[in-house]
Amino acid sequence: MSSSNNSPNPKQFRHDINGLRAWAVVAVVLYHFGVLGFAGGFVGVDVFFVISGFLMTGIIISGLERNNFSLWGFYLARARRIIPALLVLCVSLLILGWFWLPNADYKMLASHVGTAVAFVSNFMFWREAGYFDTASHEKWLLHTWSLSVEWQFYILLPLGCLLLWNWFGNRGLKVALVAVGLLSLALSIYASVRWPGAAFYLLPTRAWEMLAGGFVWWVTRYKPMPQQWVRLAEGLGFTLILIAIVFFEPAMQWPGYLALVPVCGAMLVLAANRSNSLLTANPLARHLGASSYSIYLWHWPIVVILSYVGETTNPLWIVSGVMLSVLLGELSYRFIENTTRVKLSSLKNSKEFIFILGPVSVAIVSACFIYLFNGANVDIRPGASTLSAKYLDRYSRDNYLTAYVKEQYKIQCDFFDTDAYIAKDSGIPASCIQKEHNEGIFLWGDSHAQALSFGIRNNLKEGIDFYQIASSGCQPHLGGDSVTTGEFKIACDRSNKAAIDAIATLKPSVVIMAQRDFHDKNNYDKIVEHLAKLGIDHIVLIGPVPQWQPSLPRTIALRHFDKNERYFSDSSFDKRLLDIDNRMKIRYRENNQVTYISLLDALCKDNECLAKVDDNNTPLVWDYGHLSLDGSKYITHEVLSKNKILSSFFENDNQK
Repeated sequence: MSSSNNSPNPKQFRHDINGLRAWAVVAVVLYHFGVLGFAGGFVGVDVFFVISGFLMTGIIISGLERNNFSLWGFYLARARRIIPALLVLCVSLLILGWFWLPNADYKMLASHVGTAVAFVSNFMFWREAGYFDTASHEKWLLHTWSLSVEWQFYILLPLGCLLLWNWFGNRGLKVALVAVGLLSLALSIYASVRWPGAAFYLLPTRAWEMLAGGFVWWVTRYKPMPQQWVRLAEGLGFTLILIAIVFFEPAMQWPGYLALVPVCGAMLVLAANRSNSLLTANPLARHLGASSYSIYLWHWPIVVILSYVGETTNPLWIVSGVMLSVLLGELSYRFIENTTRVKLSSLKNSKEFIFILGPVSVAIVSACFIYLFNGANVDIRPGASTLSAKYLDRYSRDNYLTAYVKEQYKIQCDFFDTDAYIAKDSGIPASCIQKEHNEGIFLWGDSHAQALSFGIRNNLKEGIDFYQIASSGCQPHLGGDSVTTGEFKIACDRSNKAAIDAIATLKPSVVIMAQRDFHDKNNYDKIVEHLAKLGIDHIVLIGPVPQWQPSLPRTIALRHFDKNERYFSDSSFDKRLLDIDNRMKIRYRENNQVTYISLLDALCKDNECLAKVDDNNTPLVWDYGHLSLDGSKYITHEVLSKNKILSSFFENDNQK
């Protein structure tokens, strides 16, 4: 990322720092490209944070000790290092988007450009982290959240150091920074469980990682590590980093206590200070380390492009994407980073400020213009005028997920508030589980169960009650939810308890359970056993709906826009669902207590799956996997109503 090439001692270039940058950027890039063995490569960002803290603490404290630290000069140095390459990336994406992106996507890109160059994108991505949110692989500047966190740290650290230095001196400043770091670590551990989105994206829970780097600088500046320990320390440090890269997973609570593993690893490598190490001073590490910031900037948009064209699992495309990331990073480093840094540093501070602020202001104003005009929705913009672009706009989150659609999903029966992104305090209305007739169907699950609700309700016979408790992100569970964290866990625990209590009271004729994926990892045997004890005669498990990444409408618009092509095979199809479905079919093939309905068996044949429910390109799912209203009706009419258990509850064609 943006770790400066400056060192606390400008006379000595730290090859170990440069090499550690190379390790970090390789980990992040290969993780984002989905390379096997790099499931924990996201820890490279944490390593970057440690490096930044080490360098910035050294620059600031050394300047204070020499009594020549310039706050304005510090900010300008960071700006000339970070902003030019970021601006070029943002402008390039806006130009690409003008010709290629539909209105909804271009509008989203504009909002992300504005917040990225203003270094507040971490706040936006935190607030966008809702369950129905656009897939991460559709966000061209998602990776800039870490630059925003760093920039905010760069703003606050020198201010805090100046004040504390003047008030308490050198010793007081050390104690204060250690105290702040420990408080930040404690907050990170707590918030990662309670507010995982905020913990991941915001500075207060990330500051300790940068302050940890600063701590290493304080400890080793006058008392370097004894030479007999440096090899061991470096080896142990890289071992910790590698353990995190190979064995950690994105589903882990992050950056909580587990982040101590890569952070301590980076601290040990920095403390060892082995500038002649083969691990960090080899030609490849030197080269990648020097251009690591630019490589980091350019790699993620290439990942997004692979997602757009449906080639995220194609080895040839992945290798090409990685190589292109390195190439663009090298070009950016040579012709943008180095060139602008030299030219800007030769200017007076006032002129340098104007030369930096001017382009930033133009980028922000342009982004605001595009955003306010609905993604530059004008006929002269190629990305807005094609039929496929208009199709994508129709099924964008903002345009499709209207109040009416949410009402049809019965989102009021959700214990999670998807707008405020918190668990509801007031629970759900009594109408969600109101008994009026002797027979009834109870729908229990997550937001994918919500999407199924519309079709079931619209096909029920007269005199059949419909009950629903389905909460975003909440798989059916007995007892505490072990899958979710934070506000989701609070909502899921309440939702599942309410569902069990309601089922025990209502005694519905049928309980239908549905969830997004990982059916095979849920303890449905225990749930089925409990429901049977409650006297439930018919228990139905719905298998996963076909899903496409990043979304089915995008797959249709880009590669399958022929209205006659209702079934197709595409690399964007989530093939892991086939394994999940097969395991569930085997598990419940001879189980008399439960009926398992495989939607994949019903909708897929000869390696092709139903993607459109009519001859007008109406998608089965409106995003990656939530059933559209028409898709919900199709599933109920063509699949559920043909099941021998459920058929007696649904109207047949002759009754309509």
